[in-house]
Amino acid sequence: MNFVKRAGLSLWSRKGKTLLTLCTFLVISVMVLAGVLIRDATAQARREAVRSVGAEVNLAMDLRDVSAGGGFVAPRIDVTVVDRLGASPLVQKYSYSTFDRGVVKGGVELVAEGVDVSAAGMGPDGTATLGVLDSALLPAFRSGAFKLLSGRHLTAADKDERLLLIEERLARKNGLGPGDRITLGANEGKATADFTVAGVYQDPRPGSEPDPEYGINPANMLYASVGGFTALNSTGTGPQQVGQATFLLEDADDLERFKAEAGRIAGSALDGFALDANDKAIRQMTGPLDSITSTATLAMWLIGLAGTVVLALLVDLAVKQRRKEYGVLLAMGEKTWKLIAQQALEIVAVAVLAVGLSSLFTEGLTQSVGQSLLGREAADARHELDSWQPPAKGSTGLADGSDPDDRPVENADPVDRITVRLEPAALAAVGAVGLGIGLLATAVPAAFLLRLNPRTILTKGK
Repeated sequence: MNFVKRAGLSLWSRKGKTLLTLCTFLVISVMVLAGVLIRDATAQARREAVRSVGAEVNLAMDLRDVSAGGGFVAPRIDVTVVDRLGASPLVQKYSYSTFDRGVVKGGVELVAEGVDVSAAGMGPDGTATLGVLDSALLPAFRSGAFKLLSGRHLTAADKDERLLLIEERLARKNGLGPGDRITLGANEGKATADFTVAGVYQDPRPGSEPDPEYGINPANMLYASVGGFTALNSTGTGPQQVGQATFLLEDADDLERFKAEAGRIAGSALDGFALDANDKAIRQMTGPLDSITSTATLAMWLIGLAGTVVLALLVDLAVKQRRKEYGVLLAMGEKTWKLIAQQALEIVAVAVLAVGLSSLFTEGLTQSVGQSLLGREAADARHELDSWQPPAKGSTGLADGSDPDDRPVENADPVDRITVRLEPAALAAVGAVGLGIGLLATAVPAAFLLRLNPRTILTKGK
């Protein structure tokens, strides 16, 4: 009799064992398929989160590496090097900045309400001024914390112009708006230059809360086109240098490629600097995704392995119970490989049916269970973010166990939704796993038994 026909008759005649094997395979298939679907869904959600944040790489001083003479020395990098990095095809936009004191002149008055203008040590008319290439790439603007109320941002096309962004409270106090002029004096010396107001922005921080980096009233913070501001304070003829830069990449997946390319292009110019991606926002958004992926993967492996052990025991028991059948067939001249093929075919038929059945309901089941798990994880993550408290005024918070670097990133809410889709590739992967398990569980006990000759099989007790 054809071994394929024998396999079908065998499955039909042993309905109870066939059903038990089918149920075992079905559990394995459902768990493996659910794990694969959650992995794919969370990976897609993570990619979307990364793209929504944008691939931003910051070039800044490496505090772990830069020290000299017992104190930290801020490194500088030529803008020509930064421009070469910004010219990479991986980069969409880039910006760099340099800080110095600007002295307002010509009757313009700084906002005195709140933080004392002299408290920052910049003199009665001095304030923090940041020369930037592209103000839209500043973290506060990218996160939405600062809003441009009128005018426009400073761009790379304005590099050598004399343009300013001013805060609305300073603009309101002095009756200034886009197109008006402000005279700035150099940090040292008597040089002055007229700057045109390009735009007015809004900083939501109160005037009583000093800027944590510069110690000034936030209303007095100025942003200037980098070339024009640097020229005002230039003391030499060497190339312009800056202390930090930001690169916005075309594709979020190019972070590591850009880091490698930056090292090749800039070489030793990067000494003392660190290239850090904006992965804090990404980690904040994708934390719940990573958690449910780990949970689903662990459950998949545990139940999958347990099911595999049960299946192996069932197959081994079935092979031993069919010793007489195998002995008779071998004595009648049946080939050994056909007996093994028959056993494998029975398992493959059950496995294919189990995988097919699992594909009918696992997608909906996984969507429901995965969404429920993610919703709880996202709610816990949001509660943790909402409960964060900044350090007390005038304190770093480290002594109290509160780190300012743990401040939540704005507009980076934890992802709380996934979309599960059953793709052919996922089904094929589960099918391959199921068939592999079934064939392995079949081949090992069958091959061991069929190494014996027919007389030994028929005469040896079970």
